[in-house]
Amino acid sequence: MSTTDRQAALRAALIDIAERRIAEGGLAALKARDLAKEAGCSLGAIYLHFPDLDALVFAVQARTLDLLDAAMSGAAGEGADPAQRILALSLAYLEWAAAHRPRWAALFEHRLPSEAEVPAAYRAQRARVFRHVEAPLAALMPGAEREALARSVFAAVHGIVSLGLDEKLETTPLPALRAQLSTVVLALARGLATPG
Repeated sequence: MSTTDRQAALRAALIDIAERRIAEGGLAALKARDLAKEAGCSLGAIYLHFPDLDALVFAVQARTLDLLDAAMSGAAGEGADPAQRILALSLAYLEWAAAHRPRWAALFEHRLPSEAEVPAAYRAQRARVFRHVEAPLAALMPGAEREALARSVFAAVHGIVSLGLDEKLETTPLPALRAQLSTVVLALARGLATPG
């Protein structure tokens, strides 16, 4: 195996291990020393492949966004009523978040130092998740600023999901959370469809 191949294999292994650790225990489970030990490399070898742990987290988050994007793609439903499409996307988001809580939470818990910037490729990948919401919004509100509106709809859904799954206000069983989300999303969609 060439040096290039070994380096590529180590980089892939580091991402795989970090992904598993985050999937099992969230961001708190990602420690550089433990990662190096499991990968069978020196601590310094991690930083030959990633400038810092944030870059490694972004590599894992990119995989997480791919999984979330696939779940939402499966719920997008081209022919359905726009309000029902937004509801299906919202419920798919809830189900995915509930099934993958540590890695879902890591998407929102990861914080960069104030002077650091989110990589452009990651921002673009994150924006692709919103395209699922933009499509039914186009049918509900032709000509509206759908990109910003899609983010607002996503934020509303995320708030309900986050408070419900994290039990910040009260313990909400998943069936009750689905029902609450459905009520709010359908009311929101009806309001968007109503001329102002």
